[in-house]
Amino acid sequence: MRLLFTRALDPEWIEPLKDEHDIRMWTEENIPMPRELFLKELEEADGVFTNLTDRFDVEAFERAKRLKVVSTMAVGYDNIDIKEATKRGVSVGHTPGVLTEATADLTFALLMATGRRLRESIDYVRNDQWKSWGPFMLTGQAIYGTTLGIIGMGRIGQAVAKRAKGFNMTLLYHNRSRNEQAEKELGATYCSLDHLLARSDYVVLLAPSTDETWKMMGPAQFQKMKSTAHFINTSRGTNVDEHALYRALTEGWIAGAGLDVYEKEPISADHPLVQLPNVVALPHIGSAEVGTRREMVRLAIENLLLGIKGKSLTHIANPEVHEK
Repeated sequence: MRLLFTRALDPEWIEPLKDEHDIRMWTEENIPMPRELFLKELEEADGVFTNLTDRFDVEAFERAKRLKVVSTMAVGYDNIDIKEATKRGVSVGHTPGVLTEATADLTFALLMATGRRLRESIDYVRNDQWKSWGPFMLTGQAIYGTTLGIIGMGRIGQAVAKRAKGFNMTLLYHNRSRNEQAEKELGATYCSLDHLLARSDYVVLLAPSTDETWKMMGPAQFQKMKSTAHFINTSRGTNVDEHALYRALTEGWIAGAGLDVYEKEPISADHPLVQLPNVVALPHIGSAEVGTRREMVRLAIENLLLGIKGKSLTHIANPEVHEK
């Protein structure tokens, strides 16, 4: 079987596979495989180890005549046309659950960095602006004892809520359906999105990428937030209207934002949001913790090997493939 890896992995992962499989692997870890090369390699691939930067659209699936499985090293799979994969009998594997705690850590770190203006403070020292001390120099907003609104109370949302409890934060949440476990164990209060936005000092967006959540945070939503509130997004960039967020930040609708995801990635240094002093912008590193990433690789390879044998994957995005 020919296995295609669209990013370079350490030999410790690849060498054990070479005895039984023909391995094709892109030479770079941090640079995507060029689209034309990707499409050419798909023509002979039985299985593909991929990540969120590779676009598996109709064109890709049409090239991949032998393909049995696409295994992505990610929780989300909105870069993969699931309907097309299912129609062609291709299993799609992903790695949920593994990165919950790492992403929750990063989310709360962004919340703290944004609220306490850490980016501005770091630049203040680096730019040699610190000449004295002032009573209100670089003052930020409180975190302890404030109100946190979580949009999307899934695994990561609950993990963030647990961290917030240590800061004595009041927890509000909005979800497609009530999460009674979160209410009972964490003391979170279910409410409408409008109520959450109006009452929260920090709004954390952790909703999945769906048709319903496409640009769910737009002008009307940001205008409902407190002018002292901060917005954090570690879900998907497509869940936010970035033009509206820019207006919110520059026109004083909200105080600041912490972002790890963007509508189109990667972004460059001249991205409008990156230029704002009240934005902490990170390069999509929610799961970037060594142990977490290693487990994601292990699980993605496990899904890959199960898929080329026609077996059900450990975590599958389209289980109906095996129900036919």
